[in-house]
Amino acid sequence: MTNLNAQYRLLRKDPILKKVIGITGKLEETTHKDVYRSLLQSITSKQLSTKAGDTIFGRFLDLFPQRNPIPEQVMKMNIEKMRTAGLSYAKAGYLKNIAEFDCTHGLEYRKLKTLADDELMEYLTSIKGVGRWTAEMILMFTLNRPDILPVDDIGIRNEMRHLYYIKGEGKIFIENMKLVAETWSRYRTLASRHIWKYRDSSK
Repeated sequence: MTNLNAQYRLLRKDPILKKVIGITGKLEETTHKDVYRSLLQSITSKQLSTKAGDTIFGRFLDLFPQRNPIPEQVMKMNIEKMRTAGLSYAKAGYLKNIAEFDCTHGLEYRKLKTLADDELMEYLTSIKGVGRWTAEMILMFTLNRPDILPVDDIGIRNEMRHLYYIKGEGKIFIENMKLVAETWSRYRTLASRHIWKYRDSSK
């Protein structure tokens, strides 16, 4: 795993990001390797506040013995029972899709860690309900892939527009984002995490 000091040395060559890092402070690498559970939580919390997402996911876990939603039990559980946790019909269905995929294809860390980033994206987004943004979050925070730029994340987009005065809309804006982030190449995950934290701290 790449030394954090080496990552920071490169990122601080960008004067704007150097200022952001100075304000937010150093961040530690995070990984817990449970891709299946991370997908369940990410889908549950999508488009919700952190507090609301955590509450609903907690209620979902309470539906299972020892709060352990093993795939076979998720697949068999009645959707109406899942909805008592606060899940929408769509999200309940997506959680079942994730459970089925784990049973039929596998979401073990030992298997996934051997795949390249683009292969992982294709693999995870083949699950109905798991889009690019969700897959990027798994790569960044569960698998600790160091070079992910989540171009579809509204928080990253807005803050980069503000920090770097990025112009354009749509595909043009995304290409301009990528140009700015070229200087962070190899360590765009850590850069993105700092931008998120900076955005939260400036609210």
